[in-house]
Amino acid sequence: MTSESESNERRPLAVIVGAPGAGKTTVGRRVAGLLNVDFRDTDLDISAAAGKPVSEIFTDDGEDVFRQLERQAVQAGLATHSGILALGGGAIMDEQTRDLLADHRVIWLRVGASDAAKRVGLSGARPLLFGNVRGRLVSLLEERTPLYEQVASATVDTDGRSIDVIVDEVRRVITEESR
Repeated sequence: MTSESESNERRPLAVIVGAPGAGKTTVGRRVAGLLNVDFRDTDLDISAAAGKPVSEIFTDDGEDVFRQLERQAVQAGLATHSGILALGGGAIMDEQTRDLLADHRVIWLRVGASDAAKRVGLSGARPLLFGNVRGRLVSLLEERTPLYEQVASATVDTDGRSIDVIVDEVRRVITEESR
């Protein structure tokens, strides 16, 4: 039988959410390094489990299959990871996933379409952004912003800010809330 403190060690210190280009992986890795904890990205978990990149899962198997794999990866990460957990940009679209996030520290990296478009460029690794990247980002942000707001316990704005400033703010949010 595990004590409450042992079971709490298996909760992520923080879960990072945000749109493509928000900096979830970059910020998450750096914050994890500063806090001396592990970093985990559910998109990497999905790729490893499927044996192919996320873009190929979308192409070969479809978005529904990807979202099912994503829900499973998020559930596993929330149950077993004690460091910084970054979710894919669309993970919050799934109601079950949003429910899973309800009692976790979730930090939303808020990014506008202009900054996000500069950061993602024309990456083929982001299947939902094929075509007009900026236009797709605007649509995704309109659709997802209320859901990011719903799950977030803290919001960090990223537009026009250096990675060092963003990382420092996320670290501060985590360490102040951990006291």
